[in-house]
Amino acid sequence: MLEKRISQLKEKLLFMASVVEQMIRGSIKALVERDEELAKKVIEEEEPKVNQLEMEIDDMCISLLALYQPEASDLRTVTMVMKINIDLERVGDHAVNIAERAIVLLSKPPVKPLIDMPRMAEETTRMLCDSLNSFTNADADLAMAIRPRDEVVDALRDGITRELITYMIADPKTIDRSLQLLLIARDLERVADLATNIAEDVFFMVKGETIKHPALKLQH
Repeated sequence: MLEKRISQLKEKLLFMASVVEQMIRGSIKALVERDEELAKKVIEEEEPKVNQLEMEIDDMCISLLALYQPEASDLRTVTMVMKINIDLERVGDHAVNIAERAIVLLSKPPVKPLIDMPRMAEETTRMLCDSLNSFTNADADLAMAIRPRDEVVDALRDGITRELITYMIADPKTIDRSLQLLLIARDLERVADLATNIAEDVFFMVKGETIKHPALKLQH
């Protein structure tokens, strides 16, 4: 019975992940294609769905812990689902931030063609997908491989930042719009961080070992 309940819990978490992934893709598509209706859909339709799923998953986890008092790998699985649930809800929040900033930008002329931003969004979304795949398949190797990819996202963010600063210096009229784009890049970078958190949690779930804070481990 416990195994069945944990399976149901995983299925609900993965459904939530699919909604969150669509939110990220939708918010960036709204920005690039200047689609206000799509941005509003992310905010008005998909965010409430994610918030509801977060509460349902949290309730399921608490119920499992209270009724079955799982041990060892089952306990790690339930506690990691609780952590991943929180991270996914935060990803949804960042998607909403992007959608809201997109709506602000749609009322003004574009600062520049968006090239690196969609690339950054695609890499970030792939990291999120792979972190969830590592969870689904209990794949510690895939989880471990996600961590270095955060540096790719950071490099794209840094490139976007440098370019937008150049625009702001050359034409102060672009400052407000450029700042909105900088904030979107920051949201994407934080989503990549959350994907990395999920991967680290999956590694712990599978191996029972932490890969966070490696510098601290070296001191022992």
